[in-house]
Amino acid sequence: MNKFGIIFTSIILLRFTLLHINGEPFEDKQALLDFLQKSSYSRYLNWSPVTPVCTSWTGVTCNDQQTLVVALRLPGFGFRGSIPNNTLGRLTGLQILSLRNNLISGQFPSDFSKLWNLTSLYLQFNRFFGPLPLNFSVWPNLGVINLSNNKFNGSIPRSFSSLIRLTTLDLSSNLFYGEIPDFGSPSLRYLNLSNNHLNGTLPKSLVKFPSSSFSGNNVTVEVAIPPLPSTLSPFSQPVRVHESKKKISETALLGIILGGFALVFVLTAVLVVVLYAKKNGMKQQKEVDEGIKKGKMVTESREEKNGRMTFFEGSKLVFDLEDLLRASAEVLGKGAFGTTYKASLEDSTIVVVKRLKEVSIGKREFEQQMEVVGNIKHENVVALRAYYYSKDEKLMVYDYFNSGSLSTMLHGKRGENPTTLDWETRLNIVIGVAKGLAHIHTYNNGKLVHGNIKSSNIFLNHLNHGCVSDLGLATMVTPSAPQVQRLAGYRAPEVTDPRKSTQASDVFSFGVLILELLTGKYPLEEEVSLVRWVNSVVREEWTGEVFDVELLRCPNVEEEMVTILQLGMACAEKTPERRPKMWEVVRMVDDFRRGFPGTHPSSEVSSPTPASSLSHMGDIGSTSTSVAQ
Repeated sequence: MNKFGIIFTSIILLRFTLLHINGEPFEDKQALLDFLQKSSYSRYLNWSPVTPVCTSWTGVTCNDQQTLVVALRLPGFGFRGSIPNNTLGRLTGLQILSLRNNLISGQFPSDFSKLWNLTSLYLQFNRFFGPLPLNFSVWPNLGVINLSNNKFNGSIPRSFSSLIRLTTLDLSSNLFYGEIPDFGSPSLRYLNLSNNHLNGTLPKSLVKFPSSSFSGNNVTVEVAIPPLPSTLSPFSQPVRVHESKKKISETALLGIILGGFALVFVLTAVLVVVLYAKKNGMKQQKEVDEGIKKGKMVTESREEKNGRMTFFEGSKLVFDLEDLLRASAEVLGKGAFGTTYKASLEDSTIVVVKRLKEVSIGKREFEQQMEVVGNIKHENVVALRAYYYSKDEKLMVYDYFNSGSLSTMLHGKRGENPTTLDWETRLNIVIGVAKGLAHIHTYNNGKLVHGNIKSSNIFLNHLNHGCVSDLGLATMVTPSAPQVQRLAGYRAPEVTDPRKSTQASDVFSFGVLILELLTGKYPLEEEVSLVRWVNSVVREEWTGEVFDVELLRCPNVEEEMVTILQLGMACAEKTPERRPKMWEVVRMVDDFRRGFPGTHPSSEVSSPTPASSLSHMGDIGSTSTSVAQ
């Protein structure tokens, strides 16, 4: 072997060794890094040369042997400009490519012709332009093609007919013109060519698809008229007439028959439409009812096909609405403002989806509110990752917390035993929620209100501190009377409409939450509010009866529990003016934890209004000794 042969062999062996030492596809990784380096995008991607592409890179899926990248899903990452040449085209093992909902422009990438193994191609909602490749037979395995909502033009390639595995083809909302080619294949199940500039007669092989597949074009459909019978009736008798009269009679008769056919056709069509609408409506209602029972997120598909998810900066989630609708879902709870689902996506990502109902504001106001909420970044506020708005659906997407909500921890779920929470954990929850709520109240020039503080909206963050979720719903949603009743235990007495919640009413709800943590009881039991019960027990000097039996087993925390009980009662004052501000609550709790001499909450507030609201605490301060007994 000559010198050059030895060098070449060494290089091949080195690359093969690197591939198996690192356990990842070296060439595909470099192709993706080149794509990232040469592209412009707005969302964070965690791709790094020093991290494994197959196990940690967002949007990348490898085969089982981790030798090839087989799927690339990057919807909604804000990619703009044309796809750099000689980058993605090098992923020869790629089967699924999704670049949906970006701002990518330019013509259809020529080096995509090297992606011989493609089965699914999603490029919808971008800015591609120009004609499509004439020869789609270079992708023999393609089953799904979605190029909708771009600016592709020219004629539709006839080579689509060569794709024997094609099941879905969506070319809607582009600039295609000319006649529709006869590319119907037995495997094709979904076709959408609407809103283009197509004309001519629809091929017979495509007549089976609904008219909506071709709306927004100038396409005609040929309807075959059955031939007239040679004998109108078995009882008719031959009539002899002059030739001229015979012609007139046949013409008139033909008109009568055609008119009859038309009348029967119209009546039949009307009847079919009515029956179909009735059946479809019943079917949709049944699907909705069954979906809710089974935890499926049933949606109005017509609207959602043209929708797009809006993601916030910092979100590492990679999916779009279609992925979300295909996800398996479990109902986590039904609240005053909607139903909450645990959604498991096809790529194993788990998110929480809040499906809102009775949203009382328009799209612009909804989006403005979402932008405010989505830009709040605080360790004690659950981040809003994405949202979706359409006429029929309003969705909010959050991270999923494995430990569940505070309500589940305290009271259990569906007959399960509740989680045992020690005093330190409960105190950390109080501290975290106080800081999160105080941050909300000072955000946006102090104009923001939560309006739905309750244990089912509280979670534990990475520090095991309380974290507030479901921000921003109270002002947007109009709950019905039964739904409002669900908030009764937490709702401040001055609030009759959740949309008119205030920061002071948030403080009241926070006070109820503290009492719930201390007692382990529901905010409303047998029509008796927790606040009223705690006040009555304390008045009878039986403070020790207030606390959860689990807490009474914790040593040397009696005085701390009484102090936090006093804080909860002060926040749950009947009169709004007597309640402290959340920033004052944070200062009280922080000083209490640091062991300052003035840890008693009544001595922490210098302003007249909050001081008066805390002055009654001295009445139960002496009961701390009875707790220890």
